[in-house]
Amino acid sequence: MAKKTASIDLSDSFEKIPVKIFPDLTLGSKFVAEQIADLIRAKQLVKEKCVLGLATGSTPKSLYAELVRMHKEEKLSFKNVITFNLDEYYPIDNDALQSYNRFMRTHLFDHIDIPEKNINIPNGAIKKEEIKSHCLAYEKKILGVGGIDLQILGIGNNGHIGFNEPGSGIYSKTRLITLDNSTRIANAYEFANISQVPRLAITMGISSILKSKKIILMAWGPGKAPVLKKAVEEDDTEQVPASLLQNHDDVTFVVDEAAGSELTRNKSPWLTGDCEWTPAMIKKAVVNMALKLKKPVLSLTNSDYNEYGLSDLLVEKGDAYAINLDVYYMLRDTITGWPAGKPNAVIPSHPERSTPYPKRVVIFSPHPDDDIISMGGTFQRLHDQGNDVHVGYQTSGNIAVTDEFVTRFLDFAVGFEEIAGIDTSKSGKILANAQRFISNKKSNQVDTPTIRSIKGLIRRCEARATCRYVGIKEENIHFLNLPFYETGTIEKKPMSEKDVRITIELLRRLKPHQVYCAGDFADPHGTHIVCFNVVLESLRRIKAAGDEWLNDCWLWLYKGAWQEWNIEEIEMAIPMSPDQVLNKRFGIFIHQSQKDMVPFQGNDSREFWQRAEERNAATAKLYADLGLTHYAAMEAFVRWHY
Repeated sequence: MAKKTASIDLSDSFEKIPVKIFPDLTLGSKFVAEQIADLIRAKQLVKEKCVLGLATGSTPKSLYAELVRMHKEEKLSFKNVITFNLDEYYPIDNDALQSYNRFMRTHLFDHIDIPEKNINIPNGAIKKEEIKSHCLAYEKKILGVGGIDLQILGIGNNGHIGFNEPGSGIYSKTRLITLDNSTRIANAYEFANISQVPRLAITMGISSILKSKKIILMAWGPGKAPVLKKAVEEDDTEQVPASLLQNHDDVTFVVDEAAGSELTRNKSPWLTGDCEWTPAMIKKAVVNMALKLKKPVLSLTNSDYNEYGLSDLLVEKGDAYAINLDVYYMLRDTITGWPAGKPNAVIPSHPERSTPYPKRVVIFSPHPDDDIISMGGTFQRLHDQGNDVHVGYQTSGNIAVTDEFVTRFLDFAVGFEEIAGIDTSKSGKILANAQRFISNKKSNQVDTPTIRSIKGLIRRCEARATCRYVGIKEENIHFLNLPFYETGTIEKKPMSEKDVRITIELLRRLKPHQVYCAGDFADPHGTHIVCFNVVLESLRRIKAAGDEWLNDCWLWLYKGAWQEWNIEEIEMAIPMSPDQVLNKRFGIFIHQSQKDMVPFQGNDSREFWQRAEERNAATAKLYADLGLTHYAAMEAFVRWHY
């Protein structure tokens, strides 16, 4: 009897660096934290120091939170740990809000028992003529403790590790470096605007990093997916510094599903071995093939399938013509002008139910303008088609208002009172105090409660004006002011019980048939993902409690402000005419505090109305390229099953 051949997993056969993919950053961070904890404890058993290389930025925040938890709840001690940070802006005060010195203390060092003398971070406040000797001393100190046992890295959108920008040599050491403009834009979320982002930084070099005994690189979110593929699957090159890690003997990339989405095992799994041809997988394969070949879906041939690596699909499903038709109908059936379902119609393939109609709808907007930016055309259509539309503004958005706008707003208020003959003694005093504070405001200074309140008021007024523009009744506007957001800084608190209770109360009061929620989690401060988790947790608790109305409530996710859905993911696409595009633009313009110079705009220099229009137009063009009707623009949605 012949032996059965053991199946070999070839899914990672295109990858030159080992990659571990986790469902989300929380689980990925927990895995990395366990690796660090195991190393620390192993070193403690033999009474040795554990030398860690640490990274900063948004990527390791959840890792440090888990290490702090392990210290407090599992008694993980850091007394034998010596740390060396990768980099620091230059020039910058060590206590500035954006400095990595402050970052490390805020997120890790102030909450664990590491000895102060064991903490090493490049000094961004030293004199320029002392930088070379400072960098040389940093290198010598690493060597003096026996080198780095485990180096933690993130990866920039341009492939940088530490602040080693594209072009950094494999033999480079700790040094002063000029930051690439794309890096400055990507890090602008930490500063009020791009002009305040330092142009220089001190960074450990590629050679310094490669001397580490073990390296773990972490990457979260769809924004890191393209560069991750380059670093892992393509040849190593100084133009993608992270790819140089291919030359290390013990390196692992730990990523979430979104960051790993462009890897061949996920993007084109049929190329790496056996593939289960579900309808979703067929749609993904055929759509991507059609776009790559620049052909409408219905024009694809058997030869196209064979040349694109889809011969197995032909064998399993038959002729290309039949597969093409199935995929074409899948795409066609996502398009509708009735986002809440078409009344008095039985359309089994429609994205939404026809009944009940009209529907009660709640649009959750993380910031006071995400509703109009991301789904302004659908927002208007839901109202115009007679649905009972409510908006839940989850946060005040008060850090994203410039100080200049505050004084302009206050100046108008005082002037209005003077015209109306109202006593201006109180408002005038508020204006004078605000002007005095703003003129002397330092880089590490948080706004006063009064100024934060004014900034929140500005954004509430703009949100109300947008709702009036759409036609939403005053009583359908809900400002939730979720507590996690109200820190006055870019750093937010984790989701709390109070956030969930506030959201549950609104949902139970309204009992909606449709809920819309932001699904683009690439916003630089992580507000969208927290807001989504609050809504999801609220719905799950209501479901667990047995509320019957929830059985008829569907959750739809929108994108637009920070990213867009891949076309194969889209389950509902709402077309827009040129006039509707203009109406949406004018609705976005109502948010005057977000026009022209947008605070904390992330790594996209375009204004929000430009982002929205270009993304919506691009989605419409993709449908047209695949052989569907060419609309001016489309807003896209994916249904979430909770």
